[in-house]
Amino acid sequence: MRILIIGLIALSLAACSSGNKTEDQAFIDALDGAGLESQIVSEEVKDILERIPSPLEISVLLKQTENKYDPSLLNAADRIARYSTNYQKALNLGIYGTDLGYTNVYQRSQDGIRYMTAITSLARELNIGQFFEAETMGRLVSNSENMDSLLLITTQNFNRINQYLLSQNRGHLSVLLLTGGWLEALHITCKVAQQFPDNEQLQETIGSQKVILDNLMHLLTYFKDNDKSIPEFLADLQPLKEAFDGVTITTVYQPSTYEIVDGVMVVRDNSSSSIDIDSLDIEKIRTSTERIRKKIIS
Repeated sequence: MRILIIGLIALSLAACSSGNKTEDQAFIDALDGAGLESQIVSEEVKDILERIPSPLEISVLLKQTENKYDPSLLNAADRIARYSTNYQKALNLGIYGTDLGYTNVYQRSQDGIRYMTAITSLARELNIGQFFEAETMGRLVSNSENMDSLLLITTQNFNRINQYLLSQNRGHLSVLLLTGGWLEALHITCKVAQQFPDNEQLQETIGSQKVILDNLMHLLTYFKDNDKSIPEFLADLQPLKEAFDGVTITTVYQPSTYEIVDGVMVVRDNSSSSIDIDSLDIEKIRTSTERIRKKIIS
């Protein structure tokens, strides 16, 4: 499987084409509308969530830099006893999900088992244990050499969790889970970028997260009344948002084209993006990310 930086950027910036009202803006406008049906909001939330790149994609990119496996980058699996609130459990479940993806990419099955155990425990406590049964988790490990299958399984599993939590009026936990996973991927990417300061793919990957952070903060703002910890978390994320202010993303829109592949219509996104980010931006982003993550995992 080819995990290309342009693919990650395209996923991140899918709604940033010029000349059209973005889906993100439509979502924000919808939230401001009076009397909006909750089902419509749920669909908009799911749409934005599905456009955020899988943390596993970031892990594959990191391995392509030939960076050695470094377990010190991860949140220790034995810390789960520290997480007592649903807010803490959801964020750290997301973090452990990214850590599991990292161990799988490097085929460290023993470490993977420890993270599987932590994930299963937190999932049970959040009443979503049915999505992390032994059979499903076993498939994740057994497919560690097949990234296409692993990406498909993890994506399908998260989509099911998201739909279930939304149906239970616990959509904020889905957003926290996703934010935790995204933040851990950003943390790992920034740490690796320190070791490879000339790697443009890593730099652009970090820069592209500016749009994703905006999306996540919009979602968290919508759910701020669902958990008293979310407003404080939004305040914690603000310095990271400001750290991204120096990043400039330029998108050149080109109409999509369509073609038939194996009897299926495939849409080709012909738009392209460029990301302007320097070492000072990356250092600010890394520092802010570290501060937020430390508070979450402590």
